[in-house]
Amino acid sequence: MSTVNIPGAGTLDHPDGGLLSKERIIAAPGFNRWLVPPAALAIHLCIGMAYGFSVFWLPLSKALGIKESIKCGPEVGFFGQLFTTQCDWTISTLGWMYTLFFVFLGLSAAIWGGWLERVGPRKVGVLAAFCWGGGMLFSALGVYLHQFWMMILGSGIIGGIGLGLGYISPVSTLIKWFPDKRGMATGMAIMGFGGGAMIGSPLAAELMKHFATPTSVGVWETFVVMGVLYIVAMLIGAFGYRIPAHGWKPAGWTPPVQGQSKAMITHGHVHVKKVWGIPQFWLVWMVLCMNVSAGIGVIGMASPMLQEVFGGSLIGEAAKFGELDKAQLTAIAGVAAGFTALLSLFNIGGRFFWASLSDRFGRKMTYSIFFVLGGLLYFSIPASAGAGSQLLFVAAFCIILSMYGGGFATVPAYLADLFGTQMVGAIHGRLLTAWATAGILGPVVVNYMRDYQLGLGIPREQVYNQTMYILVGMLVLGLICNLLIRPVADKHFMTEAELAQENRKARERAAANEVGESHAAYHATNPVFVWLAWAAIGVPLAWGVYRTLLSAAKFFH
Repeated sequence: MSTVNIPGAGTLDHPDGGLLSKERIIAAPGFNRWLVPPAALAIHLCIGMAYGFSVFWLPLSKALGIKESIKCGPEVGFFGQLFTTQCDWTISTLGWMYTLFFVFLGLSAAIWGGWLERVGPRKVGVLAAFCWGGGMLFSALGVYLHQFWMMILGSGIIGGIGLGLGYISPVSTLIKWFPDKRGMATGMAIMGFGGGAMIGSPLAAELMKHFATPTSVGVWETFVVMGVLYIVAMLIGAFGYRIPAHGWKPAGWTPPVQGQSKAMITHGHVHVKKVWGIPQFWLVWMVLCMNVSAGIGVIGMASPMLQEVFGGSLIGEAAKFGELDKAQLTAIAGVAAGFTALLSLFNIGGRFFWASLSDRFGRKMTYSIFFVLGGLLYFSIPASAGAGSQLLFVAAFCIILSMYGGGFATVPAYLADLFGTQMVGAIHGRLLTAWATAGILGPVVVNYMRDYQLGLGIPREQVYNQTMYILVGMLVLGLICNLLIRPVADKHFMTEAELAQENRKARERAAANEVGESHAAYHATNPVFVWLAWAAIGVPLAWGVYRTLLSAAKFFH
């Protein structure tokens, strides 16, 4: 038997196990559950930089030429750019890293979600730290040697695996700590994923500016610094994870009576191996896919959409987009950058707002609001654009992006309500394949419809009208799927014997019993540790919000 110290919460005796083992991180009585969200945020704020990687594209596109890109000849295709050291990479080639991020996020979450439930969040969080941060370090070597295949392997594949593992690592843990506030708890963590770019993008820009020399654009040095920072921050988060002892519940909280709750909360638990055959899983899969497809399709086109729809009116000029000179195009691009910063704030805020609201309204009602309100807003956009109302246009997209983020944050609680908490992390991992699908479907619809409309000779300010109506159709389909969701049939839940067997596999029940026997006294967590943990997360997040607000101010100017 060995002993582990928990700051402010006494000691915890546990069976002999590795430092990363699941039984090692079962919390002692008196542990403050509000220490867990900062640990989750520490990981999500790091991996959320995946959204901000585009800050590297322009500098990397002139990594050799420094001031101007050295263009590759027509004989150097995509595969040639993987190994060439004679010319610079194109931005379209670099964009494949972004695609791989979310492909491997979905794949790794689906493949290793069950493993997470067996080994616990600490081991998964540590592996995520070395994959994400280590992938950036390997990419730094790729930039230094000008080998794009190393960047694809480092950040795209290894980093993408780190994304998936880091994304799902806190979900089931937070849901078990906050059975009374499932939506709020997951909203806090997943808000961090949306906010990671707010911190990482301006930090990367400052670091590249600092490291830039006449012979370097400063990217590989920035990768090294950020890779090390991310490994350290994510390790701190992973070692901050604790899981509640078996049977723990918040003081004074009574579980809702099954069948009488508007939240449709079950008391049973579904095994992850069975979810593929359960209709409710596929209905939720479609709900997430349609919500994300509609939102992600406009995120990437938000800046050009605003510029093409309103043209010179953004800077007080009575001219269409195609009639503007270079200086005017530069000016409206600055306004559009403020618009995208504003959208990012609503994306992040919506993750916490809507997920918390779902605790009151229930998950099914919350998603119904997403689809009905979102459909009405998408439908209104062509009219507001045609009337030249920038205020209505921008307000509609801000609310839409808040519901896009809210969909990500609400769905883990939706899964826990339907399938139980025992394997919700693994089930959530399987569900993220819907995100990978939406990441392809949404942008394809928006981008190709735009090109098709332009090919027909339709004016730029009108090319998005048909697209908005298609997105309304996606939301109608999502609404139908959401309305069809009913409580999961009893036959799909694990029996008491099966549940006990799963607990024995994880050694969770045995460790939990030992916790109960080894503590005669209650050891309350020192509140100072809670405040310090939140300050460590709050300070960089506040800095990121401040920098984003500065960018958003350009729109209002």
